[in-house]
Formats: sequence, structure tokens, C-alpha cells
Amino acid sequence: MKGILTILIFSVYVLNSFASSPQLPDYLIFNKDTIPTYNLLVEEYLQKIKEDKGRLFNLSFRNTINGTLGSYENCWRGYQAIYEIHNDSLFVNAIISCYSLENKKGIPKNYINQLFGEKVKNGKVFVDWFSGKISFPLKTKNNKLLRWDGVFERIFLFEKVIKIKNGSILEIRDQKNYGDLKNGLNRIEKDSIRGFLFSAIKNYKWTKLDKFDCSESYSITIGKKGKVTNVVMPRYQTKESITKYWDRREYNHCINSLKKALSKLQFDILKRKGEPTEEKVYIEIWIDEDGTIENWTD
Repeated sequence: MKGILTILIFSVYVLNSFASSPQLPDYLIFNKDTIPTYNLLVEEYLQKIKEDKGRLFNLSFRNTINGTLGSYENCWRGYQAIYEIHNDSLFVNAIISCYSLENKKGIPKNYINQLFGEKVKNGKVFVDWFSGKISFPLKTKNNKLLRWDGVFERIFLFEKVIKIKNGSILEIRDQKNYGDLKNGLNRIEKDSIRGFLFSAIKNYKWTKLDKFDCSESYSITIGKKGKVTNVVMPRYQTKESITKYWDRREYNHCINSLKKALSKLQFDILKRKGEPTEEKVYIEIWIDEDGTIENWTD
């Protein structure tokens, strides 16, 4: 829809510039290795404590752990946690200041007692509040980063996945986060997906180009089975915004046309912690008056 190119998008992460910065990981001690892990289990515990009201040691998460002014842009939560797997159980054994591990001359101050109080037993806290899966990349020669949200979560091609229930280890296994299908389109590199999508859009037999203008940004969801399951316009997702800026017939025509154009595509399967996951891909198209379709995706 030409002429309407901006919209106000509200998000607590956007309001705080720190949250849009790449974040430091926590660490997991496993088989005598200290491994970066992108699973915020202490953060999950803090969010479950209602009386905490979003504060750590009476300080905002987005502050340094010792209360000094200013924060690390790469550590908005204000601390790093160190976990350990011991006797088939998961523990927190340290809460430290951001970057304190880089000081080779001293031992980082441990704030675990201040945070957990009576939950600390023998210098550790049993992670009984967490059930789910945590993962970290395997040290294999052909491993690679498949996806990164730009802030924290990373998905690697080969990962060690640990299944946990109330802090107890149920299963540890190696996983490949990618499923090759016989006729599936390769999506190892996310940018290659946009090429496949645009090719299908460009080659589609568009109708009513003289009546409707579908130049717009679209969010395309590739489902767990590698098929396109949904198409939306991220700028216009409420009835009010659609009614205000679009003729409803034009809007429906554009959405339905893209769904039809992409309906026959079959991609390989992307996984997260060993389980198939959906993925959203953004693409922007521009349709000239002569019907030529251009890829305007950044």
C-alpha cells in the first residue's frame, strides 16, 4: 500500500535500548567444562516471585549488581548466573557481576546468598522451579550457528540438549536442529529463504493489478512441517488499522494472493532444542505500474 510506510510499534524491549543489544550468556559447568548457556533460569525464578516486583537485591534488573549508576548494555539483567549439573540434578552455584569472570587476578563476589537466602544448601541452590529443556552447542568441526535473535537466544546446528523436570535431569542427548527433506528447500541460511519466497511471489500469476496495489511488507510464517502457514502485514494487524488504511477487499486480495503464491513451497525442517519449530520471515515487495515486482527487503 503505497504512501503508508510508518506505524508506531510499542514494545518494552524497544523502549529500553539495552534489551536490543547482544547479551552476555550465563554459564553451565558440565563434565568439568564451563560452557556459555543461553537459558535464563534465574531470571525465570525472579519473575515467579511476586513480592520481588521486578527488582534484584532491591535494584532494577537493568542496573549493575552492586548498585552503581549505569549498566552494561550487553548485560541488561545486571548479573550472570553459573549453573552446575551434579548427581543428575541442576544447581545454581553462583550469581556474579557482569564481566567479573574476566578478572583473572581475583575471585568474583558471589551474591547467591543475597538472592536465594534459605534456599542455599552447601553453597548451591537446587533449580526446582524449572522444567523444560536447556541446550548448548556441541564441539564438532562442522557445527554452526543457525539462528540468532540478535539479543540472546541462539540455535546451533548440533547441540547437547538436557531435559529437566523440577531440577532433576531426565535425559541428556545430542541433537541436530535441522531436518533435510527429500524435496525440501534449503533453509540453513535464513537469507536464502527470502530468495525462495520472492521467486514464488514474482512468478505467481497475479490478478487485478490494475485495481489493487499489494506493495507492502509481509511477515510469512513457515510452520513446523516446513510449509507456509500464515501471511500477515506486520504494520496492520488489528481491525482498526486495517479499516483505517485499507479497502478491505484490497487487503484480503493481497493476503490471499501471497498465500496462494507460497502454498506449494516445501522447506526443510528447522528445529529448536531438537524439536521442530516455526519461523517468521519478513519480506517487502514493490509492484510497479507495469506489473513488475521488485524485492525491497532490506
